[in-house]
Amino acid sequence: MRCKAVVYKFSPVHLKKFNGMAPPAEWFRDWFNSDYYHQLYFIRNEAEATEFINLLLKHLQPATGSLLIDVACGRGRHAKLLAAADYDVTGIDLSAENIEFAKKFETEKLHFFQHDMRLPFWINYFDYAFNFFTSFGYFRTEREHYNAVRTISGSLKVGGVLVMDYLNVHYAEDHLVHKTEKQVDCVNYYLTKWFDETHFYKKIIVEDDTQEAPIEFTEKVAKFTLGDFNDMFAFHHLQVQEVFGDYALGAYDVKKSPRLIMVAKKMDRVKG
Repeated sequence: MRCKAVVYKFSPVHLKKFNGMAPPAEWFRDWFNSDYYHQLYFIRNEAEATEFINLLLKHLQPATGSLLIDVACGRGRHAKLLAAADYDVTGIDLSAENIEFAKKFETEKLHFFQHDMRLPFWINYFDYAFNFFTSFGYFRTEREHYNAVRTISGSLKVGGVLVMDYLNVHYAEDHLVHKTEKQVDCVNYYLTKWFDETHFYKKIIVEDDTQEAPIEFTEKVAKFTLGDFNDMFAFHHLQVQEVFGDYALGAYDVKKSPRLIMVAKKMDRVKG
């Protein structure tokens, strides 16, 4: 196969930050910003994403005119699919570069803003909030994770619904493949995975002929269980209503399901 000379955007500052080093406290700022991240995870699974969104909307049946927010929307893949179903959708993401890319697809019913999910956004505004593809669990402290849930809950109207799509910790532990290789558009990815008591880790070495040397990243994601989410949600007036275990919306099994997809409802504040 002949490889196209595609030059990916990754500056020497990023290389200095990641090569041969443990992930910094906010490793996700640069990794989620890179073209390699999007190439590795998103380029070739559009069909799965489309099928998942269609099933989810069929199940939730949002009313006409519902306001939706995609939290940590990346470059807008899921937000665009939600808007295509004729809902008013807002996407927020920490990465200014991701939002700059996503804004090319804005319409009257699709809007994007650069925003840190740990900080409050529009209050009591949305009917539905979505957080897809384990776009959570990578902050340094428990307080930061609680702050992110606070932002999501605060953005919902009372009675609004959150859908959070996370990995299933128990399945991930039992099915961990320590070393894998993947080639996408002539870029080689070498993945090494491991875990400890509190986190999953993934080291990613990228070999790209357009770069002077291999590039290394390390992901770090918290091992949050359904019980952990129940605690975080309850603290911010969210109550889990349903749990699914895969993108086909199959029943959740603590050992057999690859995903932990939670549907939670924002409740009235509990009176003291």
